[in-house]
Amino acid sequence: MTYLHFKALHIIFVVSWFAGLFYMPRLFVYHTEANDKPSPEREILLAQFTKMEKLLFNAIMTPACWLALLCGTAMLYITPAWLDQGWMKLKLVFVLGLLAYHSITRKILLELRQGKFRYSSFQLRLFNEVATIFLFSIVFLVVLKNTVDWLWGVLGLIAFAIVIMTAVRVVKRMREKKAGV
Repeated sequence: MTYLHFKALHIIFVVSWFAGLFYMPRLFVYHTEANDKPSPEREILLAQFTKMEKLLFNAIMTPACWLALLCGTAMLYITPAWLDQGWMKLKLVFVLGLLAYHSITRKILLELRQGKFRYSSFQLRLFNEVATIFLFSIVFLVVLKNTVDWLWGVLGLIAFAIVIMTAVRVVKRMREKKAGV
């Protein structure tokens, strides 16, 4: 396989991994909200969300994560000089952060499976946006590849994060207002 084959596969597996990272916290929101439903609806929904979360994590997210890492490692093996470039070092730091996010997602998954609802649906909505921030950071870093542009990217990322968090709060207030009517 050539470098371009590994690059294409890397992109495909990263997209698949992120699809799971975006969807899993959304399932957590629904799972948490289902816990407030009356019986028997609650039991039916909790069983369904548990099944969906398990399948998503084990059949899509985790394999895609490992395959993205494998293809990324193969590209670095083919082009080891990239490890001397600052943008690549920073990208790898973000990848470590993404792996930590994946791990935290697994921890929440296992807690929900045990009936432990440690986070509110609002907190999980905020958690859901973290993957977006990682994606934004990594893509801009890989595309721009230089420090000056990266600094602008960081400022843009901070502004983007503020907009996302504000939007989540606005939607929450709108839902609460609508429910109160």
